[in-house]
Amino acid sequence: MIDISGAYAQLRLDDKHVNVALRMVGHQMLLNAGDSTSRVLPVGRNGDSYELKFEAPIKIEPNELVQVMDSVVKKASIAKSYLVEIQNCESKEVLYSYEIGGPEKMDIIPCRGRELPVGCYLLSFTILELPLSLQSSRAESNVASTQPQGHLPMAVSAALLIIITVLWFYFRKNPTSNRENPNMISLGAFDFDTLNMVLLHQGKKTDLTSKESDLLLLLYNSANSTLDRDTILNKVWGDEGDYVGRTLDVFISKLRKKLEGDTNLKIVNVRGVGYKLILNE
Repeated sequence: MIDISGAYAQLRLDDKHVNVALRMVGHQMLLNAGDSTSRVLPVGRNGDSYELKFEAPIKIEPNELVQVMDSVVKKASIAKSYLVEIQNCESKEVLYSYEIGGPEKMDIIPCRGRELPVGCYLLSFTILELPLSLQSSRAESNVASTQPQGHLPMAVSAALLIIITVLWFYFRKNPTSNRENPNMISLGAFDFDTLNMVLLHQGKKTDLTSKESDLLLLLYNSANSTLDRDTILNKVWGDEGDYVGRTLDVFISKLRKKLEGDTNLKIVNVRGVGYKLILNE
């Protein structure tokens, strides 16, 4: 009798890996929206699609969504091509969608600048093509299912080894993803606690002010990309009054001093435009 339980176990393990990755996406989307307290609800499955929901209403900026999703998918190695859809929770109407690496190997990302206002949204993630590493493990499981039972354990072990290796590399590059504190971000040689507004480095703790913390998180979310001054001022200071002269420059100077412990971590001035956080992974 042929035992195919190993193949089904492989599929379940893939699901768990995708669930972890999508919850990372949800967590980062909440942080980008300025929400560090709401929960990301358990990832659901609807046919071939995974569904991500949020505990509270959220504002979605397509630019940030595309950036966060692309970063997590590549690091977690869960898909070679995929489809993302943002749906209204009640009507299930698709309000925004895009495709990465479709049949023609072209990225289709429309209307990236249009924000979706605060509301109840569901993120649908459909894998169109698996990465080569997982394609290999699936193929090995299929071959194993046609072999005598005595050959199955070796094939299953090889498949599990591939998955464990992928997970190991992912968590090694993302040490904060498996910590109990979801508000901790790995920032170069620092650990950035966004909730308590502190930087941790070699056992030392550096306190940040509320504005310093907001500014650093904004720069981190757009790491290696330039943010213009108006965007930074609006998102960090908002409508709190008139901006006074070199307010932003003063805060940048303070952050630079507090990040001196990592020479690979720099906040550079892009003359006439704004600032960029250079983060060398």
